This record gives sequence, C-alpha cells and structure tokens, in this order.
Amino acid sequence: MRSIHRPWLLIVTCLLMAQKTGYAEEANSVVAHRDLVFAEIEGEEDRQIQLDLFVPAMSQPPPLVVWIHGGGWRNGSRRNPKLMEVTEKGYALASLSYRFSKEAIFPAQVHDCKAAIRWLRANAERYGYNADWIAVAGSSAGGHLALLLGTSGDIAELESEIGGNLDQSSRVQAVIDYYGPSDFVLRGKTQPERAYTDQSGSYALLGGKDGKVPESMERLASPAAYVSSDDPPLLIFHGTADKTVLLDQSERMVELYEPLGLDVELIQHEGAGHGGKQFFSGDSLQRAIEFLNAHRPG
Repeated sequence: MRSIHRPWLLIVTCLLMAQKTGYAEEANSVVAHRDLVFAEIEGEEDRQIQLDLFVPAMSQPPPLVVWIHGGGWRNGSRRNPKLMEVTEKGYALASLSYRFSKEAIFPAQVHDCKAAIRWLRANAERYGYNADWIAVAGSSAGGHLALLLGTSGDIAELESEIGGNLDQSSRVQAVIDYYGPSDFVLRGKTQPERAYTDQSGSYALLGGKDGKVPESMERLASPAAYVSSDDPPLLIFHGTADKTVLLDQSERMVELYEPLGLDVELIQHEGAGHGGKQFFSGDSLQRAIEFLNAHRPG
C-alpha cells in the first residue's frame, strides 16, 4: 500500500509548491522555473510582476544573466528570451516582465527591473545560481532599461521599495545593450518625428502630451545622464540603417564612457535595421559570450 500512495503524495507536494513559487521543468540539464513572482504592486488588485528563471545543472552555482525584452515599453513578452544560449555556456538566465506605459509611466519600468535584481539576489541560494555578479542585457526598450540599470546604481530617484528585499543591491556588473535608446534629449533633437509622436513608445512612457515631452522626464529616463566612473563594462550592438532608434544613441554612450576610461565597445551591423536574427546568432552571439566570459568572476 505504501508503495502505491507515495507517488501521489509526491505529486500533491510538488503541485502545492508550484502554486507558491511558480512551476519548474527540466530539459537538457537546465531547470526552468517559470512565473516566479518578484513584486506585487500595492493598490493594484492581483497585479503581480513575474520572471522566468533557467538554471543549468553545474557543480558550482553559475553566474547570472538577466534578459529584458523590448516592445516600445508598451508590449512584448519575457517568454523566449533572446540569449537563451548562455545557459549552454555556464550561465543562469532570468527573463523579466515589467509594467507597460499604459499601466504606469516612467520610472515604474526601471523600478520593476531593480526590484527583480534585488529579488534575484535574495533568492540565489534557493534556486542555485550565483548573484554576486549579475550581467543584464536587453533589446530596444529592454536595451534602454539594461543601460539604465548599468548607469543608475544608487540613484535615489530611480530606486523604490517595490518588491522589497531592500537589503539587497540593485547594481549590475556588466551590460549588453542591443540598439536601445540612451539619451532622450538627444533623440528629441535628431529624431523629433518619433520622439514627440505616437510613432515611438517613449512618447507615452515619458508622459508626452500635445506633441511635447517634459525635458525633466527626458533627462530622468536617459541612461546617458547618469554615466559615472564606477559604471560597469558595456557592449553595444546597433544596425547602421536603424530608423527606429538612430545609431547616434549608441554612439552617445561611447562618447561618455571612453573619457572616463570605462570598458565599452560598439559593434555596428552594416546595413541592418532595428533588430533581426543577426544580432543574436553567429558572430554576434559569440561576441556577447566572449564579453560575459571576460568579465565574469574568476
């Protein structure tokens, strides 16, 4: 009788645990923990913000890469993160959700991302990865948020109590940016047709109205505004024919990083537009992995 009932007990136990912590699945020695709640928004009923976590089976806890999806700060999904291949190269990967501009304008999005970083540090031992060193990567709107995590460490205006774990740091130790905006003041000058219309998601993100965006909001949301000598290494990918986010946004970060002696590299894809497989495969993927390997601990 015992041998019959024990499997059912195990199944029930696993189901109860899944209800509390999301659910886990295993494939090719990578355990996937999906739908993990890292923050609940106070005053918004049933509003939970989640992440998916992928941890390879290794003898030592692997370092962590965090992926932030794009979508103009108004859509997109954490599902199917672009850099899933890093789990085959000795890294754990977390893929985040965050509030879109229709729910809340900036800085809600970076508040959510910083809450996720703190949660990931607080739960590293539980899930079996090393969060002493965290790299963050993102594309387009996600690239902007990745840049902001890199440059805005300890900036009080961009920190919040959302998600708790306030004893943990929201700083990151390396950044990979795929064609993300870095300077909204500059964008207003070189690309006003997008910056001040609904063609760009940043218009709603920054509280745009009647074809105008408060310059104070442009500066608040610009990673370029916070560059300082203690910022982490940065790798940037951008297409030379990108008409959605102009190349000058990535060049701006190089202009600010280099005089401070900071580690920065801009890889330009000749003739490429805004996104595409070429950014996440082949030589580009290899360059991203080499960057991570060069800066990871040990």
